[in-house]
Amino acid sequence: MQAAPHPVVRDACPEDVAGICEFGEAHVRAHYAPLIGVQAADAQVRAWWHPAYVADAVEKGSVVVADDGGACVGVAQLGRSGDDHVVYKLYVDPALRGHGLGPRLLDALTRHLPDGARTLHVEHVAANTRAAAFYEREGFTVVRVDPSPSGDPALDLVWRSRPVTSTAP
Repeated sequence: MQAAPHPVVRDACPEDVAGICEFGEAHVRAHYAPLIGVQAADAQVRAWWHPAYVADAVEKGSVVVADDGGACVGVAQLGRSGDDHVVYKLYVDPALRGHGLGPRLLDALTRHLPDGARTLHVEHVAANTRAAAFYEREGFTVVRVDPSPSGDPALDLVWRSRPVTSTAP
């Protein structure tokens, strides 16, 4: 029997909330500050990585984590925009990037899609070229770009999608 790959990608549980929030504090602000500015990066962390928001998303079953011996080293979250299924979070500890953890988190989210889901969407700011390259490698194509209210094209919101090929484990 083959051992499970490490870190283990699994559904988040209530005991993971603090670790997910700590992960966001440690990595999200540092990633976004050079792209969107310190104030906007701080706003991202305050809005989407606080315990009440994370606990609600975990309770709804829309969050998966990469667990390395009890430490959260990656997190992904599935949500909705109208009728569309959207990846709203997909982050990997910078020390573990390039080792296949991002695709594993994405696959875990795909398994949470309901039967009959045909398309998975993702959005990211235009300045996030690392995310753009990752999603392109994963088969997502640009479907639209929403201009930023600020007028700064680096802050435009890029929407991508790909067909759902399988939701089997």
